[in-house]
Amino acid sequence: MASEEELFANIDALLEEEPQLPPPAERARLREAAGITQARLAQALKSTVQTVKNYENGRSEPKSPRLEAYQRLLKGWAAKYPPPGTGTAPVAAAAAPQPVTGPTQPEATATAPVEAPAAPPRPARPAARPTSSRRPAAKKAAAPARDPRFPHGPLAVLDGDGSAYGVDGIVLDCPATTIPELVEWTLRESGLGAPRLNRYGKDSDPLIVLTAAAAVKLGLPERLEGHEQRRSLRLPEDHPVVKQVGRAKWQLTQRGFGPWARIYRKAQGRDRQCVQLAILSWDALDERSWPGVSQMEPADIARVLGVYAQRVITPRGSTAVSGLELMTALRPPTRAVRDEATGNWVSGHNPGSLGTEPMDPAPPEATPEHPVVVDSGWTGGFLNEEAYQWVRDVDLLTDEECMLPYAVGLDLNTAFLAAAARLVVGLSAPDHFHAPQFNPKIPGSWLVDLSHIELDPRLPSPFTPDGTRPTGPAWYQTHTVAYAQELGYNVAPLEAYLRRETGAYLDPWHDRLKNAYVDTLADLGVTRDLSDAQFLAAMERHKDVDPALAAVLAAIKATVKGGVGKLRERPQGRHYRDGERWPALERPTWRPDIRAAVISKARVNMHRKLRNMATMTGLFPLAVLSDCVVYPSPGSSPLDFLPYAASGKPQPGGFRLGPTPGLAKLEGVQQMLWAVDLMEKGLNPARHIKGGDAVLDEGE
Repeated sequence: MASEEELFANIDALLEEEPQLPPPAERARLREAAGITQARLAQALKSTVQTVKNYENGRSEPKSPRLEAYQRLLKGWAAKYPPPGTGTAPVAAAAAPQPVTGPTQPEATATAPVEAPAAPPRPARPAARPTSSRRPAAKKAAAPARDPRFPHGPLAVLDGDGSAYGVDGIVLDCPATTIPELVEWTLRESGLGAPRLNRYGKDSDPLIVLTAAAAVKLGLPERLEGHEQRRSLRLPEDHPVVKQVGRAKWQLTQRGFGPWARIYRKAQGRDRQCVQLAILSWDALDERSWPGVSQMEPADIARVLGVYAQRVITPRGSTAVSGLELMTALRPPTRAVRDEATGNWVSGHNPGSLGTEPMDPAPPEATPEHPVVVDSGWTGGFLNEEAYQWVRDVDLLTDEECMLPYAVGLDLNTAFLAAAARLVVGLSAPDHFHAPQFNPKIPGSWLVDLSHIELDPRLPSPFTPDGTRPTGPAWYQTHTVAYAQELGYNVAPLEAYLRRETGAYLDPWHDRLKNAYVDTLADLGVTRDLSDAQFLAAMERHKDVDPALAAVLAAIKATVKGGVGKLRERPQGRHYRDGERWPALERPTWRPDIRAAVISKARVNMHRKLRNMATMTGLFPLAVLSDCVVYPSPGSSPLDFLPYAASGKPQPGGFRLGPTPGLAKLEGVQQMLWAVDLMEKGLNPARHIKGGDAVLDEGE
């Protein structure tokens, strides 16, 4: 039989436990019976209306000292307003302890909130509650099944009050007051993260986005000042937060504590220990890639980034960085292979990937400051595979063209992404050949003279970015030379740097980004089943349908262009000297030859359409800028000059309207006189047709 001392000790332990609350539905009933609004209750509790709503729908629980105050209020109301049909308030029943999980009682409230007896059990995770966003949920493609290891999705946006807004409308209560505490909470309790995109890849590290208020609460400055370039922003090594991270045995990557900071410890077995932070007030979300997102409410920011993470990848930095990281995530460099000698599983090369070691380019594929150029004294020229920047000579405009009332701009949807489809690129190091026979199936760089090819001067040359005719031998990527052959001309390369091992490295990258682009456009009302007239109308209003998803669409497009650009990232900083290696060169994904292949194919695709349009309609472009082309038009719509068959279907080979990569949309419409005026001043109408009046003194 228990002794009196044991019984009193057990009773004392119960008295020391945190007070328990009645079920959520009863909390709401008691407040309504007392005639108190949620706003008034929030004011009394020094909280927010949304927090009160969360208490009453069971999505979160208050913490001390708010917990005790709320419990006292509910007990008082329960005595005054018993449930209908009873004479006394069921205080004892309502306050009966509910099962909790956790090592100690104070932590239990944070990890497993008290719920009504009928509610299903929850995992030991922070309470999840609906967000404060009132925007109606947009129709979206079916989301993949949630990985049980990451029940709360890939990321959260932390606000200054400790609310961490996640995907699908959840909010987690984060108790952290320092960066090390935040990292520990994220890895141990938050349930954040995302599964790998390839069976041989790695799970995505959880991302915590900090609002300005959250940054200040955690000891960070609201803004970083004193740096000329945004990419140089970082905390000094002696900043208290950096020291906190070090004392807690966490590490920062070489880029330090900047707008995108990675905090990690060495992995233990298969478990990664890494958290990524993005600080909004440090311009982590570039306005050009994420238009308007930094100014959104935390719940809406979480929605934008969450959709992007679901359809593309958990953001890893700028959209350019994410685009490059997506390539590696979809084509991991290694896989598990069995060692024939020992029978053990070891890390081996994953076929079709770029491997784990950086690869120097051939001299003509490099940049002038690259060590392979500087050290060898290379003077043989370089690849110049860039996007079009071409304006037709004004003297070649006809009177009939000048009399047309409009200049209409067409923009190809994600032209670089379309070019990446089924694109065969080199996977091995380049080999040097002299006087090789041209083979359009071998990716590489060819020294060939295409100056003898004469084309209609009203079209840009397909062989140079500025559209001028080549003047002698030059280096070209395989697709450019193959197009010369397609036009019926003989090509006789003088030299070549070719790669023996090849593959469609970018195919999974293309497929994932294409689906993301098409699905997001569909959510905005732009679907594949629309007629051309309906498509133009839907595109005119799609940004107003849902600004959050419109921002996702902009980020997807920036991911494509930025990812391709990162394949040839140039050195940064005033202290760089030609011939020195720079950090980007240590990546296996520093591959200027792959970038050249994408851009070459995109430019060739554009020229092929321009040539077909001239054949079918007799129309010639006024200007081209990358994926935008401007045509003179008898009307203000593309429907007034695009070629259609008698059946009403678009003619194949020319520009076609539609929502998929490679098809066209309306970029802008101006008066023809406006376009001619710009051309006479040496400016490109394609650069300005979307925005109207050009800044006439800018350099192009």
